[in-house]
Amino acid sequence: MSIPTSPVPPDDAPPPADTPVAPRPRASTALIILTTLAVLSILWAAQTVILPVLLAMFFALVGNPVLRALRRLWVPRFVSALLVLCLGLAGAGMLGLQLYGPASEWVQQAPKQLRALAPRLKAMTQPVHQASQAAESFARATEDRPQRRVQLVQIQDNSSWRTIVATPKMLASVLAVVLLTFFFMVYGENLQKNAIAMLPDRQRRKLTFDIMQSIEREISRYVLTISIINTLLGAVFAGVLVWMGLTLQDALLWGTVVALLNFAPYVGPLIGLLLMLLMGFVSFEGTWPNATWAPVIPAAIYLLLHTIEGQFVTPIVLGRRMAISPLVLILALMLFGWLWGIIGLLLAVPLIVCVKLVLARVEGLEGWARLLA
Repeated sequence: MSIPTSPVPPDDAPPPADTPVAPRPRASTALIILTTLAVLSILWAAQTVILPVLLAMFFALVGNPVLRALRRLWVPRFVSALLVLCLGLAGAGMLGLQLYGPASEWVQQAPKQLRALAPRLKAMTQPVHQASQAAESFARATEDRPQRRVQLVQIQDNSSWRTIVATPKMLASVLAVVLLTFFFMVYGENLQKNAIAMLPDRQRRKLTFDIMQSIEREISRYVLTISIINTLLGAVFAGVLVWMGLTLQDALLWGTVVALLNFAPYVGPLIGLLLMLLMGFVSFEGTWPNATWAPVIPAAIYLLLHTIEGQFVTPIVLGRRMAISPLVLILALMLFGWLWGIIGLLLAVPLIVCVKLVLARVEGLEGWARLLA
């Protein structure tokens, strides 16, 4: 019995065609949109949990360069983390005590000062008000419908009760941020190593470890550098206010406001400019020989300092690697501000920088990093 054999192709026969590879399945557009909406909903709904974690990671990144410096001096990580955290809390507490009095005074006197400024502002906006009244009168004259009686409803203010209810929640959030910051500084490195150890082969573990170490160093450097620049900006502005005749406590208050607002590009300086203009009208009106321009001087100095910082100091210190497209920054500020309010505005830039650094280090995603620049 003969066994059938497959025919042997001749030597000059063409090579067999490669087997076509099945295309990689891609998610549909509807699925991507639904996933994005689900993620945004989770970020908004779980902000009570997410925000303390992000703030703790932010503060831990600020303290990591100090921890590395103390490690070179053979200081244990637990002790160095405790020392950095205690120094940070002590500095924040002392600054808060210094600013509590001026802030309370400004909050109490703001309505009175605004009422005093009302006649001047009314005189400045008188043409606009007259035009609005004329348009309203014309609209009423052209209406055929009878005017309806407007019923006034008095709403009781329960702000005191809301404050009492919100205070324990705020204290719990602050305590959570402090504890998470300490644990991130102490155990964050071990958690990172344990996560890398789960990778299958040694080469991939080494590559991932090098990438994460590089990203962590660059992000820590960025966060610490931006914090120092903003602090110096606030200190310089406070010094200028003291030179102009403002008290030291009031100057520290406005310097702190300037430093915090500078963490939110574009939006923060715009709010700061309006606040400095209002502060100038309240504090410096009639104090200088040229009383007409005296209220505008703090806002002008603030704008000058911010321009120098934004156009020269920060680009020189950080370089092009940390640069983010202004359009991307605006979109990020809108998104995170909508999700998390003021804290979202402060965290938007560090989060976008983190995303850019990660994309630049991961193979195949460098194009997305260039898109953000």
